[in-house]
Amino acid sequence: MHRTRSAHSSRTAVAVSLALLIAACGGGDSTTGDSTPEAAVATDGEAGTSEPPAVTEPPATEAPAATEAPVVSEGQIEADVVVDESTPTEGGTLRYAIEADVDGLNPTTSALSAPGLTMGNAVFDTLAAFDTDGNAVPWLAESFEPVDGDLSRWRVVVRDGVMFHDGTTLDASAVQANFDAQLASPLVGLALRPFFPAEGATSVIDERTIEFAMLEPNATFPALLTSQLGMVASPQWLAAAGDDPTLNQRPVGTGPFAFDSRSQDSVTRFVRNDIWWGGDVYLDAVEFLPVTDPATRTDLLVRGEVDALHTTSPADVADLRDDDSIQNVIDETGEEQFLLLNTAVPPFDDIRARQALALATPLQVYRDLIGLGVARGADQMFIPESVFYNPAVAQVGDDPAAAAALAAEYCADNPDNCSNGKIDVQHQYVGGSVLTTREADILTEGWGGAFNVDREELLQDEHIQQVVFGQYQSAIFRQFGNLDPSANRHLLMCRTVGEGLSLNFPRYCSEARDALILDAQASTDPAARAAGWQAVSQEIAESFTYIFLLHTIWDNAFGESVRGVCDRTSPDGVPLACVVNGRNWFDSVWIDG
Repeated sequence: MHRTRSAHSSRTAVAVSLALLIAACGGGDSTTGDSTPEAAVATDGEAGTSEPPAVTEPPATEAPAATEAPVVSEGQIEADVVVDESTPTEGGTLRYAIEADVDGLNPTTSALSAPGLTMGNAVFDTLAAFDTDGNAVPWLAESFEPVDGDLSRWRVVVRDGVMFHDGTTLDASAVQANFDAQLASPLVGLALRPFFPAEGATSVIDERTIEFAMLEPNATFPALLTSQLGMVASPQWLAAAGDDPTLNQRPVGTGPFAFDSRSQDSVTRFVRNDIWWGGDVYLDAVEFLPVTDPATRTDLLVRGEVDALHTTSPADVADLRDDDSIQNVIDETGEEQFLLLNTAVPPFDDIRARQALALATPLQVYRDLIGLGVARGADQMFIPESVFYNPAVAQVGDDPAAAAALAAEYCADNPDNCSNGKIDVQHQYVGGSVLTTREADILTEGWGGAFNVDREELLQDEHIQQVVFGQYQSAIFRQFGNLDPSANRHLLMCRTVGEGLSLNFPRYCSEARDALILDAQASTDPAARAAGWQAVSQEIAESFTYIFLLHTIWDNAFGESVRGVCDRTSPDGVPLACVVNGRNWFDSVWIDG
């Protein structure tokens, strides 16, 4: 038995997490809080907006047949865990402190952010999983491949002999039932309907084979199957939950653990599935406890009252790394923390107000006092190590004089949206911790020379709902956790802006951006993909719809007796990723003693 610290490139294709898609909100730590068809948005021609400079489209490339999504290196995952080569011990309950609870555990209807996906990993299996190099490899699926080399059509074959916890059998029709339910969902379907045909999105070929059809070629489709879209629930349970929504709290999947009990905002418990198709499961049970304050979560782990946690709090990450009794898996590969600005309503329907808020933002103070030298400052969706990073893009800020001048200009034209020569603005964030309040304090103090700020502190679920429905002006959030940026398309494109629900949270439409995204998604040429996304980053910076603050650093931390965290392998013997954006898996975990 020995302890190792390893770092490897997390080269991942498209980790679509519908949680991060819908609710990549900055939950309880350094918050970051994660549709209807036709969009009503602030367009270039509306008053108070300005047309961003044109961006150059990279040449389209013909996508060759592929069975794997292109990989991309962004950042490092560092695992400092005990490697124990002794025979795993059965028994024990792993108690896991998560940053927040979720509204339900139904992968076809619930907004599963990192805590929900972590719990989902216990009870559901996904069709694909990421290996340690970021390739999407078969998991619950036996294989996946494009149909006759057409990247807009993919064929998936599921494994034989897999049973749901209710005794029913996994087959292609079960996969289709899950996809149809996701497509029909008012919330989850927002991330899917814009990219699939209204009719014929799936076809069952035989008992174990299903084909997916998309509106455009997608070279990275298999990686979409590694998260919520790839979770497969019992169709019998889905039908029952449709009639009785309370069953959304009692999930039924094929996973290594089966549902036992749930008290929302208290404890959710899963027990070992003794007939799991994937082999031996060692733990008797896994219990999840939502603890919104990161310092409290850390204290519980250090005192041994829980066995594991996840956190994005830089202060707590530093403390946990300094504690020799704690095992840490550090992941900097995913999300960014930023401010969202709603361009569909005043004052941020006017680019001058958006620019003024960016200029007034105290970036250096915020990054020093919140990032603490642990979480790095962010200028865009990508860290500098990423092939998609655009070195020409820098987040503006720390210029209160320029902000005041723009605010005065705006107020001269829009006096009803101002008081005492300053722009009136409402800012919302997730409450429940000292850290999130401190973040809001730093921001509102910095904005004070140009803005009158009305603060609103909300619970995480309510914060997400307000943003999705456009009932906000400025909000702090955490998103873009999909390492292949094509999986972030629903957050950025015109087709996902809605009059009511919207996954394009700033509600900003740019057809030039859409063209760049679709070309990059269809291409298997790394240079073309990189050029396209660098142009997207430039366009985002020039539209002033996001104010980037920090790159999120996740720590999945474990007590000293926990083993097997990074020992997962696929049925084909491929080593699998330990963590992805704050969530880990439990089928290989055991407790020593």
